[in-house]
Amino acid sequence: MPDTIAGITVPDTTLVREATALVRAATDDDLFHHSCRVFLWGALKARHRGLDVDLELAYVGGLFHDLGLTPAYAASTGRFEVDGAEAARRFLLGHGRSAAEARDVWLGIALHTTPEVPLHLAPEVAVVTLGVETDVLGLDLHEISEEDRAEVVAAHPRPDFKNRILRAFRDGMAHRPASTFGTMNDDVLAHFDPSFERTDFVDIIRAGAWPE
Repeated sequence: MPDTIAGITVPDTTLVREATALVRAATDDDLFHHSCRVFLWGALKARHRGLDVDLELAYVGGLFHDLGLTPAYAASTGRFEVDGAEAARRFLLGHGRSAAEARDVWLGIALHTTPEVPLHLAPEVAVVTLGVETDVLGLDLHEISEEDRAEVVAAHPRPDFKNRILRAFRDGMAHRPASTFGTMNDDVLAHFDPSFERTDFVDIIRAGAWPE
């Protein structure tokens, strides 16, 4: 990875180098380049919005955010976001970052499929969602110049990305369908598996233990 892409300088630290090596070993090209773009888009949008972000923490948040979809980190039946968040927390604490800093990155990853809420929290939380919403949903692209977009995509290509990321979501969540309740992730499983049955929040309330 070049040291500077679209005006965003990737911190040249041991933590960043080891984070890159860990994620590169666990992911395929699609998820790796997506994760790098999430960091870059998030940093660009944070700059546009005047947010002061610790780029080292933002880098770990971006690179680890989908780690829970990978075979090495997807053994649990819980939410994949939490699997990635836990991996990032352990990594940061092991590299001397404070518990508060690790917690912010944990929140950024754990909440990245929860719209709006992360944007009201610390910049290191918000930056992950800003990057994800840009790369996956194409939201607020006007905040990033065409030149910067081209430079990021040249460094981290996104061939057939929409289809490939949907398949990555499906593959990473198919063994834990219950974990998608309350998130947008159930849309993915419903799209690919016609037998998938969504958990209905109204049914849960009506079937609850209260007698009335």
